[in-house]
Amino acid sequence: MKITHIAVVAFLGAALAVPVVAQPVQGAGPGMGPGAGMGPGAGAGPAAGGRGKAARFAWNKTNTPGWTLMTAEERTANQAKMHAATTYDECKTLQGEHHQAMEARAKEKGVTLPAPGQNGCDVMKARGLIK
Repeated sequence: MKITHIAVVAFLGAALAVPVVAQPVQGAGPGMGPGAGMGPGAGAGPAAGGRGKAARFAWNKTNTPGWTLMTAEERTANQAKMHAATTYDECKTLQGEHHQAMEARAKEKGVTLPAPGQNGCDVMKARGLIK
């Protein structure tokens, strides 16, 4: 009888643990997904560097021309500038300045600057992150 009770408790414990293990982890995985699970710093609160919004935009190699031409420090600085933008016009101005600088850098290195997969300012506006 004691073994039966142990088996039942073990079975119930395992059955309850499976849904917990199957939950998605915030920030897990590469790329840009919906919601807050878009990678480091994607959280909603001030501690995560956000503006209190759940869906923060992630600037990366798919939407930042010249990403591979920048150092890690330059990428971080560019991300900080873009996240600090509060209006669409400000975002587009920063984006235009960055594109010009990266076009010049690409020309110096003799490479073609690929077009971004999406317009980050448009995405930020659509998500309500800028006005």
